[in-house]
Amino acid sequence: MDQSPDPVTRAKSIVEAYLERSMVPDPEGASKYVSDDFQLVFTGGRRFSGPAESSAFNAKRYAWVKKRFLRTDAALDPETGDVHVYNTGYLYGEWKDGTAFETNRYMDKFVVRGGKIVGTDVWNDSAEILLHKAGLAEAEL
Repeated sequence: MDQSPDPVTRAKSIVEAYLERSMVPDPEGASKYVSDDFQLVFTGGRRFSGPAESSAFNAKRYAWVKKRFLRTDAALDPETGDVHVYNTGYLYGEWKDGTAFETNRYMDKFVVRGGKIVGTDVWNDSAEILLHKAGLAEAEL
């Protein structure tokens, strides 16, 4: 009998392990979960080709940041074999000015193919929060 997890369960585990390594931050450890042609697109269309680039970007914005997972959902694309994984929750940490935060919503979408993450799209409230802090928000948060 086959004891290996189904592709959806495996993909969710791969994504959560990647996110855990990314939060340390451990870009080298996180890179073990991504493909050679990995592409990460942050809010605003910023593109990165690996965990080290996104960690360097985060280091400019936050003193430190972590994710509090609310849920991880996934669906298998039967035509391609890709698994689309969605992880959502809240960012918490500290801005560069020392101000703590904990209710910064995020939603990450991953594509897992052949046991590796090939792509990630990241959305969060950070830009809106920073605009608000700078007095540039168009409406109250």
